[in-house]
Amino acid sequence: MVTPRPTDPNAAAHERLYRSLRQQVMHGELEPGHPLTLRGLGKTYGVSMTPAREAVRRLVAEGALTLSSSGRISTPELSPERIEELAAIRALLEPEMAARALPRAHFALIERLTAINMANGEAAVRGDAVTYVRTNLEFHRTLYLRAQTPAMLAMCETVWLQLGPTMRAVYAKVKRREPPQHHRMILAALKAGDEPGLRLAVRTDVTQGLRHLAG
Repeated sequence: MVTPRPTDPNAAAHERLYRSLRQQVMHGELEPGHPLTLRGLGKTYGVSMTPAREAVRRLVAEGALTLSSSGRISTPELSPERIEELAAIRALLEPEMAARALPRAHFALIERLTAINMANGEAAVRGDAVTYVRTNLEFHRTLYLRAQTPAMLAMCETVWLQLGPTMRAVYAKVKRREPPQHHRMILAALKAGDEPGLRLAVRTDVTQGLRHLAG
């Protein structure tokens, strides 16, 4: 496939649709198995079929969307086995990124994470599952950016993409009313400069949260 040149209007339309739809999937704005069509995407985003097709192709490659043999496009519906596999990947990658971020965890970062966690708690109290998922991921991503490991973060975001719709559906069902308690443990470990404690808190946060999804 020839990469469109930046001056190509289809390239700009494709990138805009890709980024918007990718964010919707990752943040759980779409339910598992939510059907999509190229025509519908084109109408929603005001683009032609070509950029819509290219955006969908990229998202299918990332696991954010599924494409059946009949051409049906939808958000993923994950089996318990698939969720367990993705949980194992998170449990490997995320404690390592957190540990690499620790030497750069200055006071301003901890303040920022605390504010995000407060927004996460407010979303939980309101029962706002989409904002809950978004702020939960924002908490983790903000920390991991300090690790300066872009390849690891890209792999992690691919996992989050696949989990997004399922996370939204399950958190809406269990009606969680408080932020994850392990976020407080993560913040405490960052303040104390405690790498073993930080690794444990991140690993526990990831695996216990996903246990609800696989259950």
